[in-house]
Amino acid sequence: MDRDKLRRLLEDVAAGGVSPADALAQVSLSPIRDLGFAQVDTARGVRQGVGEVVYGAGKDAGQICGIVLALEESGQRHVLVTRVDQQKHNQLAALLRERGHELPDYRPASGLALFGGMPEPTGTGTIVVVAAGTSDLPVAEEAAVTAEFLGNDVRLVMDVGVAGIHRLLAHADEVASASVVIAVAGMEGALASVVGGLTAAPVIAVPTSVGYGASYGGLAALLAMMNSCASGVSVVNIDNGFGAGYQAHLINHVGSPTPRHDNGKD
Repeated sequence: MDRDKLRRLLEDVAAGGVSPADALAQVSLSPIRDLGFAQVDTARGVRQGVGEVVYGAGKDAGQICGIVLALEESGQRHVLVTRVDQQKHNQLAALLRERGHELPDYRPASGLALFGGMPEPTGTGTIVVVAAGTSDLPVAEEAAVTAEFLGNDVRLVMDVGVAGIHRLLAHADEVASASVVIAVAGMEGALASVVGGLTAAPVIAVPTSVGYGASYGGLAALLAMMNSCASGVSVVNIDNGFGAGYQAHLINHVGSPTPRHDNGKD
């Protein structure tokens, strides 16, 4: 049961249309859907304001399809699936066609599959995602699309790394006026510190695995971001665009009068 259904149920109880006993029976229904290969958390949207998100890596298309359908049947209107490569998307699309189900909006660069369409933004401001280079696009888009899918106004600014810092300074006004900034960078990860010095907003740094040998698959950028001298910079794991987009969404909805998305992680 999502938040909208729970609210309507409580309103029905208040109006006398549903007895407290009947309401208790509905709420007491198991919030877990056992599919054998997955325990689908159908009540996460009620607990956290954001329903379950499906991590696609390591799952086959049939498992993803089963989880998505179970979430939709539970009343979750929007479902996000992360880390879906092109081959797996093609297999998933074939299974959905067999069931007469609408295909997701697939974003191949970031490997995201979006069910239910984009909601209207309900956040308190704009989330700005800045990426150091074009090679960082998959992670940057994962962050940006995740935040947008959760109900935020998002601006993606690409290829503004410190090797040509004038490119970033051309967007200084956008960065300064953002409610949250996500800084995505590989190599030495210096972008996060520079951005942290340009804005009063929280900065979420995302190290990427882009770089040559001594970058150690993003470890150098991760350590540099964790040791940033700029105040207000927090760091997520290497290549974790989803985590950054989700956290930015939570920050952008603090104090918002509108309930958060009914969309968490399997």
